Amino acid sequence: MNTKTLITVLSVLQKEYKHWKTPIVTDIAEKTKQPFKVLISTMLSLRTKDEVTAKAAHRLFQFADTPETMQNLPVSRLEKLIYPVGFYKKKAENIHAVSTILMNTYKGKVPDDLELLLALPGVGRKTANLVMTRGFYKQGICVDTHVHRIINRLGYAKTRTPEETERVLRNKLPPQWWIPINDILVAFGQNLCKPVSPWCSRCPVFKKCKKIGVVKNR
Repeated sequence: MNTKTLITVLSVLQKEYKHWKTPIVTDIAEKTKQPFKVLISTMLSLRTKDEVTAKAAHRLFQFADTPETMQNLPVSRLEKLIYPVGFYKKKAENIHAVSTILMNTYKGKVPDDLELLLALPGVGRKTANLVMTRGFYKQGICVDTHVHRIINRLGYAKTRTPEETERVLRNKLPPQWWIPINDILVAFGQNLCKPVSPWCSRCPVFKKCKKIGVVKNR
């Protein structure tokens, strides 16, 4: 698949996006406009279903929604508030550590710099890019497992990791699609283009997809 075709695919999916459930981190970003909440909710979302993340984030933000109030909660309390997100004990440690660093180093503010974000405990490229794009609306490409899978399934890239896919997209995809591609493909992946047995019969871009790696579909 070439870039022109991918843009056509993204344009079609963008129109369908309004019919799908918004990914939880995007929903929190649009409703709050707070980089800290985008950061924390993204950390919670790693290897966790959106419905679990949504409930955990809601519980947590009722008790603490700033670096200062988050820092003041014991790690044991954080664990109980975010359970049952995946790896909740480690995430509680990282959230407390990140909040402490933000208070001590950045005066309670989330840095709007990719490298500084990547230096925070528990923050990888997906989280850092999502904070940059959805927290600060700065250029970046957030590539999670959905984006990585679909870009390869479409035949636009042949990569082994999300990091490699991000590099391909940064080199080939026009910048105006850098921010929206994550929202579009995450929603698409959650609703239709499933990891196993995707809903090809319902897919609006079925004819343009190379279906690479698809063994069974519905």
